[in-house]
Amino acid sequence: MSLPAAPKSKRVLSGMRPTGTLHLGHYHGVLKNWLRLQQEYRCFFFVADWHALTTHYEDPRIIGENLWSMVIDWLAVGIDPALATLFVQSRVPEHAELHLLLSMVTPLSWLERVPSYKDQQERLKGLDLATYGFLGYPLLQSADILIYQANLVPVGEDQVAHIELTREVARRFNHLYTKQRGGFALPEPASLLTPASKMPGLDGQKMSKSYGNTIALREAPASIEKKLRTMPTDPARMRRKDPGTPEKCPVWQLHGIYSAEDTKAWVQQGCHSAEIGCLDCKKPVIDAILTETAVFRERAQEYLDDMGWVHNIIDEGCAKAQQVAQETLGEVRHAMGIRYTP
Repeated sequence: MSLPAAPKSKRVLSGMRPTGTLHLGHYHGVLKNWLRLQQEYRCFFFVADWHALTTHYEDPRIIGENLWSMVIDWLAVGIDPALATLFVQSRVPEHAELHLLLSMVTPLSWLERVPSYKDQQERLKGLDLATYGFLGYPLLQSADILIYQANLVPVGEDQVAHIELTREVARRFNHLYTKQRGGFALPEPASLLTPASKMPGLDGQKMSKSYGNTIALREAPASIEKKLRTMPTDPARMRRKDPGTPEKCPVWQLHGIYSAEDTKAWVQQGCHSAEIGCLDCKKPVIDAILTETAVFRERAQEYLDDMGWVHNIIDEGCAKAQQVAQETLGEVRHAMGIRYTP
């Protein structure tokens, strides 16, 4: 049975690259925002497998291995295919055609000045990123957005430049073609600025796979508990009787995410006075994270037990996304004068 289309008028587009296991940083930084957006807008959430190839082209197996796991994680946290369209980027080839057409009118200098171009080359020194695909991936992002005529794109501050590039590309396209043929114009999307993820890792830094400080969304309870019990604390508390300062302890950051005000007050008092030990302090956090992830594991198991259900969700999402993409591409071809059928 086909899923109903979302009734909302404004469109939101967002995607994730399937390059690793999703963790609590993804949940608190991205997916909780998606949960809210799907209630308010017509949302398109996609697996950005072509984008993953820009940095993982030498071993693309990682993409296929993570694709279905990532979709299950989305569903497990509550992303609802009845409210949002879930699809795989490469299953909608119109993205690639619009990318090609936009590349004909996009100055090379616009791509070279995108801040993340040089930043990622510096950060990912172990990879050979001197490829056209890597240089052009911001324009592919623009095609991803414009093919759905998205009005809003949720991004962090470091991605605002990508949306501004998309606005410039749409503006240039419209200047070149809309005046000549009238009617259709690519809308200029707006950034929907999302707060930076406040989810700290096990060492107090931002939770990130590259730092090795993550807790996976569906990690086994015993593993989660072991990681949290052994995570570092205030270095001043060498012994149980030593007083500490919660603000100097990575565990305190987790209390900021998971604990109520009375629990945080208990931690402050107990740590400063050495009335509680570090394991005592960790227990409410351990309990909260185990409770949160238990829901994810339980929901995910329903999908793991019926992968046909998951495949159908993506099949339907790809069909719905492609229908929208084809409509946009038809308008683009007409505006450019290359739609040769009546």
